[in-house]
Amino acid sequence: MKQPTPIKNQQQEKHIFRNRIFFAIGLVFVCLLGLVIRYSYLQIYQHDHFNTLSDSNRIRLQALPPARGYIYDRNGILLADNYPVFTAVMSKADIQDIDDVLKRLTPVINLAQEDIDRVKKRAELARKTEVLAIKMNLTEDEIARFSELKQNFPGVRIETQMTRYYPYGDLFAHIIGYVGRINDKELKSLDKNLYAGTNLLGKIGVEKSYEELLHGVPGYESVEADAHSNVLRHLGRKEATRGNDLYLSIDYGLQMVASEQLAGKRGAIVALDPNTGEILALVSSPSFNPNLFVTGISGKDYGALRDNIDQPLYNRAVQGAYPPGSTIKPMEALGGIHYKYIDWNTKISDPGYFHLPGDSHKFRDWKKSGHGIVDIDKAIAMSCDTFFYVLSYQMGIDKMHSWMTQFGFGQKTGVDLPSESTGLYPSPEWKMRTRKKPWLKGETISVSIGQGAFTATPLQLAMATAITANYGLHIKPHVLRETKGSKSYTVLNGADGKINFSGTRNDWERMHAAMVSVINNGTGRGIRSNIYQIAGKTGTAQVVSIAQGKSYNEAALKERQLDHGLFVGFAPADKPSIAIVVVWENGRHGGSAARLAKPVMDYWLIQREKNPIRPTAIQVNGGLMNAGKKPSELPTAGLLPASAPAATPAPSSQDIDE
Repeated sequence: MKQPTPIKNQQQEKHIFRNRIFFAIGLVFVCLLGLVIRYSYLQIYQHDHFNTLSDSNRIRLQALPPARGYIYDRNGILLADNYPVFTAVMSKADIQDIDDVLKRLTPVINLAQEDIDRVKKRAELARKTEVLAIKMNLTEDEIARFSELKQNFPGVRIETQMTRYYPYGDLFAHIIGYVGRINDKELKSLDKNLYAGTNLLGKIGVEKSYEELLHGVPGYESVEADAHSNVLRHLGRKEATRGNDLYLSIDYGLQMVASEQLAGKRGAIVALDPNTGEILALVSSPSFNPNLFVTGISGKDYGALRDNIDQPLYNRAVQGAYPPGSTIKPMEALGGIHYKYIDWNTKISDPGYFHLPGDSHKFRDWKKSGHGIVDIDKAIAMSCDTFFYVLSYQMGIDKMHSWMTQFGFGQKTGVDLPSESTGLYPSPEWKMRTRKKPWLKGETISVSIGQGAFTATPLQLAMATAITANYGLHIKPHVLRETKGSKSYTVLNGADGKINFSGTRNDWERMHAAMVSVINNGTGRGIRSNIYQIAGKTGTAQVVSIAQGKSYNEAALKERQLDHGLFVGFAPADKPSIAIVVVWENGRHGGSAARLAKPVMDYWLIQREKNPIRPTAIQVNGGLMNAGKKPSELPTAGLLPASAPAATPAPSSQDIDE
């Protein structure tokens, strides 16, 4: 039999239903309240933050790199120019996978592996809003290919940027140096705000020494951009401040003449004003084209320069340390006067050699038969080695070191060019420290004629010659003459000290007269002038040693084993306005080096004012119409001087003395 259905409790069911309704309404209310509170918090308290994030998706702050300051010679001739090129850049904020973008971009604009590595390294250190250069100086074909595929590379675009150009190529390479792309090591040490948007940095020469002046201060621009980083609207702008322009003490014409003398040779010429320390010409031969380095030198080109046996990248004038030979004898003789070991009446008998007491080893004079009776004047004019052997034995190495270092030997001159060598003026302390051996008296004899361990740079010899020319006043060589721009900088000219000398001005004047005798009737007689007087000193530095009892056989030596020829001098002798040093590697003798110096002095003292050498045209980059073109393709590129000096004749056999 079917059971009856139980009677429902309607009141209880209504109560349960009502409670469920209230709970659901309460839950919905709580959720809505939480949503309102959160929404209010975001709208009111976080409004500025999210408004900034929103704007960052469409409003960007772009760095405006400053134009680099120009570099001129003392006459206002432009030596370092700026010109525009097309550059592929990427916005880091718009790139999710840099590796993928660079991989796909490689065949489009011909990226090299070094370009890819450089961009990756810089991206690691760059801020999210920074724009990174991918490749500079794009060709027309590369630009065309990218334009067709632009939609595939959001965040990548092509801009015009300024880069460096050196109109005269290798002529000023070792002075001005060059700029190059900033590497990852340099990026870590640079002020990222100051170098925002900048791709180039001074690497060597003036470009490096005065980077702070040349660089300038970047500006900023606020722009509205779309999702592909295309600029839609310019909202605000703060202009960049261009770097200072530098005016160097270098004279274009004098540099041309000096460079011509060393054409096809290895060596250096330095000319400076002995009154101010201004460097008038500085040539290191062979040289190189600095334009190769600006947008990135190829591995092949760099390898050719690096492995060249003649070392064109090596700045011989500032870094080359050579035995100075007899060029230092005037300074050394003044040291003998200072310590009162000799005076102008001192005479010795020169048999053609000298040996230390109790030692049979003979230190030979360059003239086998000797010079007879020799005083200071004759010792300087005829470059008598024996006279200085005797003097150095009397003075000793300690006094010689103390005296000669006052002329700047063995230490940096402080020139405003990087990587300067100290050279070496040896001492007993130096030998014990570096070689763990005591000093020998025979080494003093070798040092006395600029041989042995004694080495000096051409720039050091130029400074020492200038000090001798201006009666012991010490000057500091420098290439910067003046700067113009927003940053202040003081260039110091003139003497900054004086040699501690116990003699009189008359001793300096008599030494000048002895150096004039070198030119008029001594070892430098091949460069006599009827227009002005030259005070000078020749020198020969051995490259290979000669055993005791053997004679120098030039015919048996290879070209790179021949002696170096050196010359130091100043003119006019009575009122010097130029001091000059010539080092001709394997030039055989000082007389040959002197002949290279003569055209340089002639130009400065005779030709410069009446018929100065100037460029035939002024380089014009043509503005943005020339963007992407190489400098050689621009109008008036490859300038030539208005006139070129005649080639230096080969030295005659009559001028091959010391």
